[in-house]
Amino acid sequence: MGSIVLKTLSVLLGLFFILVGILKITCFLSKELHKDMRKEYVKYAKVFPFNELIGYKIPAKWYRKIIGTMEIICGFALMVIPKANIKKAANVTLIAMMALNIYSHYMVEDRFERIAPALVFFFMLIGRLVIEWQINRQQQLLNGGLKVPKQE
Repeated sequence: MGSIVLKTLSVLLGLFFILVGILKITCFLSKELHKDMRKEYVKYAKVFPFNELIGYKIPAKWYRKIIGTMEIICGFALMVIPKANIKKAANVTLIAMMALNIYSHYMVEDRFERIAPALVFFFMLIGRLVIEWQINRQQQLLNGGLKVPKQE
């Protein structure tokens, strides 16, 4: 049962991030949404938290394209690649990107309606990671690989 939930969640999250990544990179799916993304990323590039650290202000166009490309790659990894470690790395990368997205929305003082989708997908990604951890732990218990302390 848990495996079906994990697979379904992986496919749906992967598909979502692939679509959103495509929207950020190209106007193929929707010209209006792509135009809106371009406009928003101008604001987000100004509040990018690592600008001072790297000593360089990242251009909004490259920031948007890097984020979009990473979303496509990680979404594809969640959907298609069977190796658990790669899926876990993609999941953690997307969690970090959603945290960055939430931070950017907060710093440019967006309304909650703009922040809510990032929060929802942030928690869905965390939920996926927890489900994967629970399934792995359950399999270790069944295989005798994990010692369970005796209750007294």
